Amino acid sequence: MQIQVNTDRNIEGSTALTQQAEEIVTRILARFSDQITRVELHLRDENSASRESRNDKRCLLEARVSGQQPISVTDNADTVEQAITGAARKAVSALTTSLGRQNDKS
Repeated sequence: MQIQVNTDRNIEGSTALTQQAEEIVTRILARFSDQITRVELHLRDENSASRESRNDKRCLLEARVSGQQPISVTDNADTVEQAITGAARKAVSALTTSLGRQNDKS
């Protein structure tokens, strides 16, 4: 599973952030690792780095599964780490539903 992390201009796209994001996504999506070819994370600070507010960090997670349309989920949280974790958990739910439907059709 290939993981790509994209950030807006208000979130520093450091090596540490990329590594942390990869660890979170790999751990939470582990049971789908054979089916997912690529995961893209788009991280945004909704209010910019100059203003502090609640739930202003946004993670859009797009998971590409072989032979299927990509699955996209979004989560907003107080921190980037929480947003990534929330989006990954939502992706598990979406993948379970999507792959369950696919198995029902087989």
